[in-house]
Amino acid sequence: MWNDIETTQDLLNFKVVADTAAQMIKDGNGQPVSIGVSGSWGVGKSSLVKMIGESIKNIDGEKNYIFIEFNAWLYQGYDDARMALLQKVADKIMEEAESKKDYVEKAKEFIKRISWLRTAKFIAPVVSGVITGGAIAGPVGSFIGAVSGLFSQSSMPSREEISNIKESYIQIAPELKKLLDEKEEKSIPKEIAALRELFQELLEKLGLTLIILVDDLDRCLPNTAISTLEAMRLLLFIPQTAFIIAADEQMIRNAVRAHFGNIDLSDELVTSYFDKLIQIPLRVPRLGTNEVKGYLILLLADLAQRRGIITQEEKQQGHDAIGTAIKKSWSGGLTKKVIENAYGNAATKLAIQIDLADQLANIMATSDHIAGNPRLIKRFLNNLIIRESVAKAQGMSVSFEELVKLQLFERCASAAAFEFLVKRVSETEDGKPMFLQDLENKIAKDEELTFEHESWKTPFIMDWLKLNPPLASIDLRPLLYLSRDKAVSLASFDELSPEGRELLTALCTAQGILNPLIAKVKLIDMTESDKILTRMKRRARNQQWESSAIIQALHLPKAFPELAASFISMLDEIPAAKRPAPLIPQIRNEAWAKELLSRWENDSNSPSPVKRAISSAKCNT
Repeated sequence: MWNDIETTQDLLNFKVVADTAAQMIKDGNGQPVSIGVSGSWGVGKSSLVKMIGESIKNIDGEKNYIFIEFNAWLYQGYDDARMALLQKVADKIMEEAESKKDYVEKAKEFIKRISWLRTAKFIAPVVSGVITGGAIAGPVGSFIGAVSGLFSQSSMPSREEISNIKESYIQIAPELKKLLDEKEEKSIPKEIAALRELFQELLEKLGLTLIILVDDLDRCLPNTAISTLEAMRLLLFIPQTAFIIAADEQMIRNAVRAHFGNIDLSDELVTSYFDKLIQIPLRVPRLGTNEVKGYLILLLADLAQRRGIITQEEKQQGHDAIGTAIKKSWSGGLTKKVIENAYGNAATKLAIQIDLADQLANIMATSDHIAGNPRLIKRFLNNLIIRESVAKAQGMSVSFEELVKLQLFERCASAAAFEFLVKRVSETEDGKPMFLQDLENKIAKDEELTFEHESWKTPFIMDWLKLNPPLASIDLRPLLYLSRDKAVSLASFDELSPEGRELLTALCTAQGILNPLIAKVKLIDMTESDKILTRMKRRARNQQWESSAIIQALHLPKAFPELAASFISMLDEIPAAKRPAPLIPQIRNEAWAKELLSRWENDSNSPSPVKRAISSAKCNT
């Protein structure tokens, strides 16, 4: 198995980009800089950010740099990301001041100013000692009155906000009194200006350049993402600072729009907000066929080393040689021969792995379902390892190459094409469909192909049929048994009990969500409910995703939440323009639907009625 965490080990030829960014920071000679590392989910943004940090250390040593790694996603729902980032900076500055036994008092003042801002932020919703028309008595009233000059009277506080302040007063009162006693001026703009001046002074006197690596912004909900950006804005463009920020640019733009709510922002204004924060935009390069091929063989060689097929030294020899070859791929492709030469005498031990990498690279680089995405490639291989282990545990005789080929079909072919294959295999006595034999024979003779099913007429399937090994002479039932849940049980493919058939008929004629039908679903077991859901998913697909067909299928996950993942996978198939707004009120209270609704709401391609329905659902919960 391969983990899915960021790394500084360069398997993707990112070092040249990392070194370029590091050199920009060094050449700036203390001038402030902000670098945005953009790219879609799973392309390696986090790893590239870490590599930039390592490159800075390698280029200029560590003596003049201090590094802070901040993952905004970790604070979502637990702490204010804005204040969490500022606190991490303050703690690091104090650590450096104490280690040099100098400017400790200045560092303490910096921490106090951040604490003051945290306190101000906490009581900002409170309006000058007024609660629903009445004054606050006692110490809390004094507490609020003392800082009333900080706030405008644009909104009334909620009872919950006042309750939170009362509960927290005992804990914060000593610190608050100390802060207020020390400050004659309680203007937030003045405090921010003083904070920036003090921060700059500390960096200069300590002789440090602060490098802040910000990760996972695009995983955050809009409020957390914007809070982190606003915190960075407080410290941006101060000499001897560098921010390196990993985030999908489009997700951040969506977060900006969501943050400003109903305000109609033009694309220009959103771009301007982003561009003011990011001086140097870097986009993670998409992997081409050569890079994917190199990535595949390096991952497979790593697995071979862990299994004792090759030694650590042989793996490292190949890693170094392939890394060098990829850097020079402009002068010629990363051919099978080049890979074999890279591993030298160990190449014979890796014959299967090298052949797989050579065959799969082009499809994995060009298929829309993988598109050279490193995370998807790694997950693809992890899933293979899991299936291989399951096969061994159950005494199944399947080869790794066969698993690879069928899983690739499952991943990249359409659902209809996969279901056609499953159905044809289930109709045979030996698991060897004749239509596949006919296609592979024609491929071998370079003859024109004719397909029985429309879903098979795609460029991907044409390329897939040419891959080794041929599958026509292999019993495909064990391979399909290891496949995704919609084809697990070939022996009972689409077979339903009389009660199941009756329930399917009732579901397909239901008008809206009916509680009696949910109760009936609960009376049959989940395995049969899963089969019914498979049929209803196919029916919804054939009906071009009509809202009624989708809502009818919803009865099943409402009865068995364990089926929610399968239901969501169906919703993910729906083209964005056809996402059904009538579905939103039906799933708004389902815990399993929260992440889906968030994705749909933040997706610029979702229709306006869908976004309005989601917004309305939030207001009604």
